[in-house]
Amino acid sequence: MFEHPVFGERFREELDRLFHWRRDVRRFERRPLPEDSLPSLIERACCAPSVGLSQPWRFVRVREYERRAKVRAIFEHCNAEALARQSADRASLYARLKLSGLDEAPEHVAVFVDADPATGAGLGRATMPETLAYSAVLAIHTLWLAAAAEGIGVGWVSILDPEAVASALEVPAGWRLVGYLCIGYPSEHSEVPELERAGWEHRLPVREFVLER
Repeated sequence: MFEHPVFGERFREELDRLFHWRRDVRRFERRPLPEDSLPSLIERACCAPSVGLSQPWRFVRVREYERRAKVRAIFEHCNAEALARQSADRASLYARLKLSGLDEAPEHVAVFVDADPATGAGLGRATMPETLAYSAVLAIHTLWLAAAAEGIGVGWVSILDPEAVASALEVPAGWRLVGYLCIGYPSEHSEVPELERAGWEHRLPVREFVLER
């Protein structure tokens, strides 16, 4: 008979520290990860819940220099457009922000969602098809926490054209980009998120996000 695991107080305290310590990393050391680290992180990412057990996440480990260069060019183009859209009082700050670790991170992983996976038989997504993408996001978050627990940093690069990235990586039709991840050892650590340190935004109290009815 299966016995439900019991997680003690010490474990819960450590888990709480992990939640608070996880960071969106932009500054990486160039040294490589151990050979088995990334496969292990992806394996744990696949433990995430998914709508209808569809498991719609698809991981692309980007190792070729030419493909990384294409993604870098896509980022530069999108970032220039984003800078042009900033208000006058934000533009200078935006230009100083470090918004990707594409040049330094030893590992790049593009996470896609299969828009029509054979698995799951459509269960749970007829009225909310976006739950497929949400499932891929949960896989990313699971990988992120697993990485942070090992002292490995993850940076989510979102200033990208999804279709251009899909074309650069030559993925199957029907795959949509959810996140492009830079993964490696952080070159610095802080209890405060980098965007908060830079003055871009500050963390709001939880009460701001809760509505009771």
